[in-house]
Amino acid sequence: MRQFSIISLVALLQSLPVIAQAQVPPTASAIASDSIQKVVATKWMTNFSDGNFYPERLITRAELATIMVKAFRLDKRQAVSKQNLVIPDVTPTNWAFDDIQIVLKTDIMKGYRSNMFFPNQRVTRAEAFAIFAQAYGVFQFPDDTVNETLSPSPDQASIPAWARKAIATVVTEGFINTDAQGNIAPLRPMTRGDMAYLLSKYLQRQQQQPETPEVPSIPNSPESP
Repeated sequence: MRQFSIISLVALLQSLPVIAQAQVPPTASAIASDSIQKVVATKWMTNFSDGNFYPERLITRAELATIMVKAFRLDKRQAVSKQNLVIPDVTPTNWAFDDIQIVLKTDIMKGYRSNMFFPNQRVTRAEAFAIFAQAYGVFQFPDDTVNETLSPSPDQASIPAWARKAIATVVTEGFINTDAQGNIAPLRPMTRGDMAYLLSKYLQRQQQQPETPEVPSIPNSPESP
């Protein structure tokens, strides 16, 4: 009887790692694997020189500017022809100089005091979603609709007032990734995996848009008088 108890205990202990593993939520890399393939294929984001994507790495303002230019083709907008802005902390030698000029000229991103851009500053999810929505087009929901849209998220009260309408936009469009409880985590840093998910959903929406149908021609139809 004692031997049976020991064997049963060993078997139970061996099964614990499996049980614990099943309860652990998926990592950002696991969630974003399909999303990563899509955005890398479109060249909206790229792998590092070692061939890895590193979805857990955080997004900087300079990186976000470059991504927005690529995803929304901001370089084709008329505002780009404006004279370059003087940005003390982003000189022409900066790798993202052109893209930062573009997002500022098109008002997709804003500078800080004294025209500083802080290119290496990490962005929060709220900031990234708001900037994305600015390029995508923020839905002008009334406040009641915004509150209703965000109410299912347990942490919706932590969304900054300036980002609520923008985040309601990306939530409505299904572009945002949340945790198992539906938390948006607006104040958490934006990761590359988060951005890949957002862009992949935007890409999917683009691909679902029907092409403009052609009006069929009617052979041998009489001309109108």
